[in-house]
Amino acid sequence: MQAEASSGGEGTREVRSLRDLSPAQWKSGAAAWLGWLFDGLDMHLYGLVAAPFVAQLLDVASPADAMVREKSSWIQAAFLVGWALGGGFFGRLGDLIGRSRALCLTILTYALFTGLSFFAQTWWQLLIFRFITALGIGGEWAVGSSLLSETWPKRWRPWIAAVLQTGVNLGVLLACATVFLSARYEGAIGQLFSSILPDRWTPEHWYPRFVFLVGVLPAFLVLWIRRHVPEPEEWHAARRNASRAAPPGIMDLFRGEILRTTLLTIVVCATSLTAWWAFMFWHSQHLRNLPELASWARERREELVSTAFFVVISSSIAGNFFASWLARRWGYRRAIALTCLGFLITMSATFIQDRPALSLVWFWFPAVGFFSGVFGLFTMYLPPLFPTLLRTTGAGFCYNIGRIVSACGVVFSGTLSRGGDFKTTLLFASMLFIPAMVVAVWLPEPDELKA
Repeated sequence: MQAEASSGGEGTREVRSLRDLSPAQWKSGAAAWLGWLFDGLDMHLYGLVAAPFVAQLLDVASPADAMVREKSSWIQAAFLVGWALGGGFFGRLGDLIGRSRALCLTILTYALFTGLSFFAQTWWQLLIFRFITALGIGGEWAVGSSLLSETWPKRWRPWIAAVLQTGVNLGVLLACATVFLSARYEGAIGQLFSSILPDRWTPEHWYPRFVFLVGVLPAFLVLWIRRHVPEPEEWHAARRNASRAAPPGIMDLFRGEILRTTLLTIVVCATSLTAWWAFMFWHSQHLRNLPELASWARERREELVSTAFFVVISSSIAGNFFASWLARRWGYRRAIALTCLGFLITMSATFIQDRPALSLVWFWFPAVGFFSGVFGLFTMYLPPLFPTLLRTTGAGFCYNIGRIVSACGVVFSGTLSRGGDFKTTLLFASMLFIPAMVVAVWLPEPDELKA
């Protein structure tokens, strides 16, 4: 990699390799990566167990019941809205009080309320817990990406984006492993919990709610971050320079030269995220509802769903580095457009006709997941588009506001699939990559972002 001055407040010291990074840079990188790892864990625990858990809360016999689809889609919609609001709120907080402090608050928020999902007794209680969980997850994205953007070398950003997104992917794999092992060892885990659960909770109540207790683990990371991860020098310098003036606010995103950047990035993020979240949430339900799996035992069916998630996310990890290679070779703008084109082709081909379960699990689903590396590119692409004291606000708002559109999409797709036709729903969702691809061509690419 080309030598360049560190962007992490280390003066003019040149960074030629990983060995030249300072301890502060390594610590900020570890904090952001681990935060994203646990993001992935807490984010996807619900998606893996949504149908059986909501069926349990509604006291209905079948996870395929229409009421389960309706309520689970509302819960996921609330999660996406919370993600969007959290990106704006904690993004603003990160600009005001610092990246490290805000990062601690985001992780504590999503860890605590993921754990509280264990105690949900009604579907609306679970909705509230998931909404607040998402506030923290959305905020962590904005704060963590800005922290790395301000501390690690600029020309490394495409590869940093890939590594950071891999943290999310590994967190999702951890969620898959949690659900897989919980389903396989349900009896043993139930015995472990029988001494602490209320008497009215029968063994049927133990699964799948106890998977959410694993989501409390990130809270311990906060102790280390608070003691060892300093605020970026770039943030300190911006605060000193702006000490006599009012700090910029969220409305400044819609003024002057920043307005065009704000609108274009919102459109690309909103459309692509809506399609991706429709896939991530509903492809599991599509798999569960295949006629060929109707005779399978619940445990075997859930193991296949977890396996499908595992394969999709493993493919996504490879896709992260492919997207970063595209960005290094042709720039962020073309890389985003090309990955959206790949999304469109693979997702529409997957759901345009009926396909056997095993072909979906081992070929079609991972083909779609391979192009999710585009969301890793946003990590390093968005923050530098905005001034330092508007950075986490701008990146968090533009990326995460798309979650509100995604939330509407999840509710609409839940209504569209009321008859159990998830294939048509997901085919329609794939068309959203068309506007994402077209608008991506017009995205800005400042000199410092050229890979």
